[in-house]
Amino acid sequence: MSRALDWNREGRIWPHREASAFVPSGGATWHVQRMGPAGAPQVLLLHGTGASVHSWRDVMPLLARDHDCIAIDLPRHAYTRGHSVEHTALPRMAGKVAGLVADLGLDPAIIVGHSAGTALAIQLALDHGFSGPILGLNSALRPFPGPAAQVFPALAKALFVNPLVPRIFSATTMLPGEADRFLRRSTGSRIDATGLACYSALLRNPGHAKGALAMMANWDLPRLRARLGETRNPVLLVHSDRDAAIPLDWTREASGWLPNASLEVMEGFGHLAHEEAPDRAAALIRDFAARHGAACS
Repeated sequence: MSRALDWNREGRIWPHREASAFVPSGGATWHVQRMGPAGAPQVLLLHGTGASVHSWRDVMPLLARDHDCIAIDLPRHAYTRGHSVEHTALPRMAGKVAGLVADLGLDPAIIVGHSAGTALAIQLALDHGFSGPILGLNSALRPFPGPAAQVFPALAKALFVNPLVPRIFSATTMLPGEADRFLRRSTGSRIDATGLACYSALLRNPGHAKGALAMMANWDLPRLRARLGETRNPVLLVHSDRDAAIPLDWTREASGWLPNASLEVMEGFGHLAHEEAPDRAAALIRDFAARHGAACS
């Protein structure tokens, strides 16, 4: 069995530990970080595949000046425990997140997602009644073109069921400097030492790697694509021109599938733009929230 991340071991380096809580919901225990004034408009922050709450480490305090910010580790990611593999499928994950939101008594004014987190936010709108604005950062919404739409999830499934794969991947990232090189190659981003240390801890852990593989194997974007036209929420898709993971053209195309969407381009950044330029990301979130009545007056 893959060793899980330990909050009292690897978690000692996690940003904003004082804002963390471990919340039972739906038969699992969720790692939740929350900061900001009580009673302020709530912002729900959803990270992407393979990440954790640390992805919001610099954006969150900026928003928390006048918003109640809630960030969660997604099922089978980082320090959230107890979900089955089936709960990594998009509709089921949305159901689990909706259950957590209800158990915490939350009423998000806006949902902000990064990468796969944007798809999750839209699924929450489609299936669980969220009607507020959605802001997606470097969003993963477009299915792979042609046969690749079936090939890549099938490949992820094949890798997931091989118990050696997460261990081999994690072992390779233990080489000096390899985590940094991997992130630069795969995202086009250069992030700070704090973020790199957290990603290094995640990438080195076979249990977390297996959770990310499970999410990729069970993510059905073609099915979501077929329903995007049902979305009535105002959506802002913010995408970087140097994203090595998701081409800008893919998000430009996806923005046309949403009835009430607009696109903003961040020039000079990669897939982790909100970690490279948190002040700009926070300003975009705050402005979009204000335009749609989801901010403090």
